[in-house]
Amino acid sequence: MTPSQDTAPNAVASPAWSRRPANLATAVTAELVERIVRGVHPSGAPLPPEPVLCETFSVSRTVVREAVKILQEKGLVQVRQGAGTTVTPPSNWDMLDELVLGATIAEDDSLAILDDLVVTRRVLESDMANVAARLADQETLDRLRALVDRMDELVDDHVTYHEQDRAFHDTVMQASGNRIARGVVRALESQVVNTARYMGRTERSLCVASNRGHRRIYERIAAGDPEGAAEAMFTHITEAWLVRRSGSGRPARLQR
Repeated sequence: MTPSQDTAPNAVASPAWSRRPANLATAVTAELVERIVRGVHPSGAPLPPEPVLCETFSVSRTVVREAVKILQEKGLVQVRQGAGTTVTPPSNWDMLDELVLGATIAEDDSLAILDDLVVTRRVLESDMANVAARLADQETLDRLRALVDRMDELVDDHVTYHEQDRAFHDTVMQASGNRIARGVVRALESQVVNTARYMGRTERSLCVASNRGHRRIYERIAAGDPEGAAEAMFTHITEAWLVRRSGSGRPARLQR
């Protein structure tokens, strides 16, 4: 979809829907999220009034009001009685929301959002690896070892390799017992796991190097070494992203 090129102050382009969506409020919300993130409706600007949105999307006022309410819940707009609806600054947006995060990643050419995602993963998974090294039972250790050994056999099949890679990280997270941290990581990863900019290069040598990092994590957890497990996870996530990352140089956001 392309940004609006209308000249009227409150005009917005009609959505390029190939067919009318079944859930109109959800579809209108998704379109407006994209437009706000792209800057079609910039921060501090009023959202087009209800009649304009109704005409643009060919929907009722009820649908528009429901969509605006959802936008407000996501932190993208502020509704004030008598003052209309204003787009909020990005600092107010719910970045764990699926639509907001997905649209922001799609719009960000600098990779800054992906860098922040990796930093967040790194912090949470390092802590969970620390806890896993203290709590993991033998069944968990056996599973981690089996996953690492299996990934050694899959370095020529990057698709299956990455499936096992995700299973390894999830096993560590589950072993920590931290459901909130695991939920945050899984929510973040779900938005990028199939995107080329996040997955990056996939050649055999990179899978080999990646699994050396997995093996170090497993060995530190198996040894009951919390600090070593946390450091191994921190290093693995950082190095794996720097290799996959398509941007030049070492981004400042990743330096510690």
